[in-house]
Amino acid sequence: MPSAAFTTLGCKVNQYETQRILESFESAGFEIVPFEAKADVYVINTCSVTSIAESKSRYTIRKACRTNPGAKFVITGCASQMAANKGESMEGADVLVPNPEKLQTLQHFFKAFPGYELPAEPASPHRPLGRTRATLKVQDGCSIYCSYCSIPYTRPGMSSRPYKELLTEARAMVAMGYKEIILTGVLIGAYGPETGSGGPDFESMVQGLAVESGIERIRISSIEMRQVTPRLISLIQAGLVAPHLHIPLQSGDSAVLKDMNRPYTQEDYIALCERLYKEVVDISITADIMVGFPTETEERFQSTLHVCERANYLKAHVFRFSPRFGTPADQWGDPVSVEEKTARSLRVGEIAKRTADAHARRFVGRTLRVLVEGKLSKDGLLEGLTDNYLQVHFAGPISLQRQLCFVRILSAEGGSLLGELADGAAKKRLVLSLK
Repeated sequence: MPSAAFTTLGCKVNQYETQRILESFESAGFEIVPFEAKADVYVINTCSVTSIAESKSRYTIRKACRTNPGAKFVITGCASQMAANKGESMEGADVLVPNPEKLQTLQHFFKAFPGYELPAEPASPHRPLGRTRATLKVQDGCSIYCSYCSIPYTRPGMSSRPYKELLTEARAMVAMGYKEIILTGVLIGAYGPETGSGGPDFESMVQGLAVESGIERIRISSIEMRQVTPRLISLIQAGLVAPHLHIPLQSGDSAVLKDMNRPYTQEDYIALCERLYKEVVDISITADIMVGFPTETEERFQSTLHVCERANYLKAHVFRFSPRFGTPADQWGDPVSVEEKTARSLRVGEIAKRTADAHARRFVGRTLRVLVEGKLSKDGLLEGLTDNYLQVHFAGPISLQRQLCFVRILSAEGGSLLGELADGAAKKRLVLSLK
């Protein structure tokens, strides 16, 4: 039986797509092996959101080539699409699959190697990559065209998946034992207009999946602030969506946001965060923040620090600007030094750590619902995530893995929580409060 190994760089959309490709190879009779193992075929789903991500993608290809030089190497994703846009090649690639045809990777492989031997009986599908939380891609493409971002050029066109297809897939995930589904997309809040079949809009789609699929927890992966509508807030208030939103900031300075072609101001963003904290009990907010944009002066960077203080993030993913081929910002150069970008990243990180610690401490003494993700190897404690995305460590049997349970929080440190399994009375009180 031929073997295939898979790896993903980048976003949750890529993770979802890799899983679909993996399933197609598995159903065709390939044995799925770890990426570090010696395989007959390696499929690498690349990323190009930053120069670092693009470099990591190329390094991963070279590493796989060293693992088994005689294997076949199938490359897809945004880094390979970016290379195609530039007219460049991807060293080591036997098959390059365009991003729009990513889910047809198996067909591209067979077209390139028509004589490839396969067993008569396909393997049985298994739980996706051993993950505890399932990812469901609902939408693709972006129409915002931020001046620094290559995604509209590597994922051209807007498309939304039909609701019935999403519901069928979500129900299958529930049948496999998943307790949480993460809804993902490139511009997820734009779901709807492209379905062309009179399907639901974004909020109706989310509500329908929460009510009809049987899933116990739905989380939204990332959403633009202009797409956090009163209807979406009401769904979170009603307990149909996890009280955690990842809302990219990128910059806290209104002038830089305008240069980035981001459709909001500093005041808009702060006002949304304040509204969410006021209207949604226990909500956590996380964000993406860019440092070193070409027009980001020290004074303008101070505006980003100001927003970080006001937004009280649980987590902030900080990344450094790097010019991306074909984008408007590529013409502006890269005037902020690497040293200054690094220093700014650390300053944002210090604030995010402080706000995360303060946010986590609010829950000491509380009983929270936790999805157990795994067992820590270092101290033997279980590890899981609360509805509002707090990391919790506590002692308990390994049989709780992939299950929802209730944990009483004893202490908070470093933005994570230490707890103990709740007794029956506390659990009953919380269950009643969630209904």
